[in-house]
Amino acid sequence: MEFPELETNRLKLIQVKEEHAPRIFEIMSNDEVTKYYGMDSLKSREEATIIIKSFQNTYESNRGIRWGIVLKGTGELVGTAGLNNLNVAGKRAEIGYELDPLYWKQGITTEAVKEVLRYSFEELQLYRIGAVTYPQNEVSMQLLKRLAFKEEGLLRGYLYQNNQSHDAVIFSVLRTERT
Repeated sequence: MEFPELETNRLKLIQVKEEHAPRIFEIMSNDEVTKYYGMDSLKSREEATIIIKSFQNTYESNRGIRWGIVLKGTGELVGTAGLNNLNVAGKRAEIGYELDPLYWKQGITTEAVKEVLRYSFEELQLYRIGAVTYPQNEVSMQLLKRLAFKEEGLLRGYLYQNNQSHDAVIFSVLRTERT
């Protein structure tokens, strides 16, 4: 099964491979990035390799797809975006993403997420895409709202990070609501 590489004006969405481990470590060891990620910051390159293998296993078992976000201009991997809890038969998944802070506020995540949504609704024929985020993550919530996601409610004690449970807000967008 060939990994579906995607493209936008500025970005290539590619399969994350072991060669990307140093860059994934650089991004995912940054506390600014993982602050609202739902997992602790990486402490070693080996952990980055384990995450990349989990992306591959998740894809091979049809439970998700995680793309590396690569800038066309430089070829640099600047983050990832993709589908978690993918259920093709149930026509649903959850979206997730993170980006190197050096590239924040440039519309990169929005561009990548729009393409993942297009692929999800048009190619995979999904009906619902959910998103789970911390209530404090106002930037992510604004991005989701701009992309027609609707807030559904609060999931109490849903995320466990830094040795404690945290509430999360759940959003969703349906294929029929796409902008």
